[in-house]
Amino acid sequence: MTGPDARTTSGQRVLALAEARGVRVAVAESLTGGLLADAFVSVPGASRVFAGGIVAYDTALKHTLVGVDADLLRLRGPVDAQVAEQMAAGVRVACARPDAPVELGIATTGVAGPDPDPQSGQPAGVVWVGLSLRDRTGAVSVRCNGDRPAIRRAAVEAALGLAAEWLAAIPSR
Repeated sequence: MTGPDARTTSGQRVLALAEARGVRVAVAESLTGGLLADAFVSVPGASRVFAGGIVAYDTALKHTLVGVDADLLRLRGPVDAQVAEQMAAGVRVACARPDAPVELGIATTGVAGPDPDPQSGQPAGVVWVGLSLRDRTGAVSVRCNGDRPAIRRAAVEAALGLAAEWLAAIPSR
């Protein structure tokens, strides 16, 4: 490799924005399976703002580990805007310490493929990125193309880009 990995560069940007704003970050991942957390922990000094992450790949773990509503998962499946939002909000609670709250939760859920999601039938490349920053929570639909590794990488880049946008919109401390 001739230059820095794009995930690391984007991870550095999010960490710098978070640090400038006094925001701790945590991630809840499904289809990205740890790649999003890796984008942060690959950066020296990440521990100043990165609290940790949870890989909730199995649908039931989305409920038990990050608090996604079980009825929502049963009715809609794991590839859903509300699921992404609840994952992002839930990881803030799961990774917080009494003396160090997590103010930014980032979540990824979707279909890496090559087969459609067995519960919802959604095709490979459908991804939801959930964000929860202080009192704001939302989800963005992202369409990713390519094979399984390409879809997972694109989902991470999308999540990092959206997190950077949300962080840039709040004032530095």
